[in-house]
Amino acid sequence: MPPHSDIVKVAIEWPGANAQLIEIDQKKPLSSIIREVCDGWSLSGSEQFSLRYADGPQLYITEQSRSEMKNGTILRLAISPARAARQLLDRIQSHGIDARLEALKELAKLSADPTFATEFINMEGIGTLARLVESGTHFGEMLAFTLTAFLELMDHGIVSWDLISLSFIKQIAGYVNQPMVDVSILQRSLAILESMVLNSHSLYHRVAQDITVGQLIGHLQVSNQEIQTYAIALINALFLKAPEDRRQEMASTLAQKHLRSIILNHVIRGNRPIKAEMAHQLYVLQVLTFNLLEERMMTKMDPSDQAQRDIIFELRRIAFDGENDPSGMEKRKAIYTKDYKMLGFTNHVNPAMDFTQTPPGMLALDNMLYLAKLHQDTYIRIVLENSSREDKHECPFGRCAIELTRMLCEILQVGELPNEGCNDYHPMFFTHDRAWEEFFCVCIQLLNKTWKEMRATAEDFNKVMQVVREQITRALAMKPSSLDHLKGKLRGLSYSEILRLRQSERMSQDDFQSPPIIELRERIQPEILELIKQQRLNHLCEGSCFRKLGNRRRQEKFWFCRLSLNHKVLHYGDLDESPQGEVPLELLTDKISVSDIKSVVTGKDCPHMKEKSALKQNKEVLELAFSILYDPDENLNFVAPNKYEYCIWTDGLCALLGREMGSDLTRSDLDTLISMEMKLRLLDLENIAIPEAPPPVPKEPSTYNFTYNYG
Repeated sequence: MPPHSDIVKVAIEWPGANAQLIEIDQKKPLSSIIREVCDGWSLSGSEQFSLRYADGPQLYITEQSRSEMKNGTILRLAISPARAARQLLDRIQSHGIDARLEALKELAKLSADPTFATEFINMEGIGTLARLVESGTHFGEMLAFTLTAFLELMDHGIVSWDLISLSFIKQIAGYVNQPMVDVSILQRSLAILESMVLNSHSLYHRVAQDITVGQLIGHLQVSNQEIQTYAIALINALFLKAPEDRRQEMASTLAQKHLRSIILNHVIRGNRPIKAEMAHQLYVLQVLTFNLLEERMMTKMDPSDQAQRDIIFELRRIAFDGENDPSGMEKRKAIYTKDYKMLGFTNHVNPAMDFTQTPPGMLALDNMLYLAKLHQDTYIRIVLENSSREDKHECPFGRCAIELTRMLCEILQVGELPNEGCNDYHPMFFTHDRAWEEFFCVCIQLLNKTWKEMRATAEDFNKVMQVVREQITRALAMKPSSLDHLKGKLRGLSYSEILRLRQSERMSQDDFQSPPIIELRERIQPEILELIKQQRLNHLCEGSCFRKLGNRRRQEKFWFCRLSLNHKVLHYGDLDESPQGEVPLELLTDKISVSDIKSVVTGKDCPHMKEKSALKQNKEVLELAFSILYDPDENLNFVAPNKYEYCIWTDGLCALLGREMGSDLTRSDLDTLISMEMKLRLLDLENIAIPEAPPPVPKEPSTYNFTYNYG
């Protein structure tokens, strides 16, 4: 008798027959099991059949994937992948239009299956599909299904994109450049071109030649957000793969075509909420745009370059001369030195030396010149205001501008590749053609204001910069919709407000040191930990939706997982779309017994992350990954949608297994709730009356109802 863990109880269907309820021995060859199933329905030629899942993606079951079968799974006896591939290949080349359409429709669905895809590709199926497209005789649904199947097959990575013909590329590009084309065809054409650009250096050049940037931008002015998303994704791909010397040229072309204002008016300020994939593409475009600054950021100033030195002379002239006096160039060296000191440069004799450190390099000088020319009154006011202060309280403009530029580069991660899964775009950067420079101008005024509020001296320079960084990051976290909105947020984050926020946050994490308080804390901690544990388990019982990672992010697939109310079983299953509200247990067809769980692993220790952990763009995904390892040697892999869900689920699973909850969220909650409870108990002990107090807060820890807003 095989061990219980090797037996899976399933139902197998066959059209026109009663389902067979059988026990599958996982140690037995799959071919033998299929033969027994065929014998049960008196079907000959068992080698021509395979098993597929009846629900969800309906994938074929292979020796490699059979371990994923669970008790209660419904399977379907189907013709083998090789036989299905041969039949479909013959049917899509038939003369009957209806038969060909049905075949292409079925092919589009089956092509997502890696087992079928391998068989179809081995029969030169991709070449057949490419010829159908190149012929130009397919339209409407037939063409849409053809393109879908082609893209699904190519995404398996079995065939190199470099094998695609030039005529195929031109045909696909033609669909994108046509003023009127079916939406489904346009979506798939944009997706195919994006995959070409991202997966082949040679195809990038061909696509860049055939695609009209103006037409891509035209697709952003439609009402269909899916088309807008695909169009921005292709623009991003072209931007990302362009040679460095072409990126600035491409950026200029996009600026001339008013890309920014079109995105602002038709996407960000459109009538539809921004979906996750659109937010990601906007974030990628934002990152790639700011990365154009990297060259200047990493360029040192050449003190012997007269053209570069003239920029510094121009800064001095605007601040002190008013008009360009020819005799000004003959002033004595001492006067120049005095002026450069008043401008706040560290090197008064040769301020060019201040720009030899990278980052921020020449980017800082570019920012200063922009401020001096485009916001001249502000520039002169800042410089003259500080030059008239006592020496110990003057805010050194030059030094501040250089350090601020470096800080902004760090905050906005200039020079870094986009992170997979990140949606952190800022609408205000799409409201101005010179958003970076304007952002600097707002922040340098903030720095000057904060310096005065702190009554800072030269010794306080680093402290001021720390406060300014906090002001900027807090304001950005509020996602201001415009630069004016940013100014308003920063006005509300004065130095005194930052101190108040710090004090409030510090109070919530007070670490009382006296022995009686320490004893009280130790007595309270188990109660609070039990409260947090129950909250985590309750969240698992409510369940969460997770995104499946695939080769193409935009085709999002979801699955849901939740814990049974008795905490004994984890139920999970695939969903067609992200759910709105609770998902009933009956819709989740798969399950894992908690008693079978061996351990929970995170990050690079997860089976689904071991191949991806080295990729820079997967850094954020790596930080959100965790896996359940269960008997015999199986795993259930997760990628949390955000850090909060990651902490809740990993803590909840640890609590479920009787292990310590160790996330940052739990430590933060523990400190906060212990401090709250201690303050309440201390108030009771001291019998302090609070005037106009709100209704009394319950004292029992188990009655707290707390929510989170976790990064």
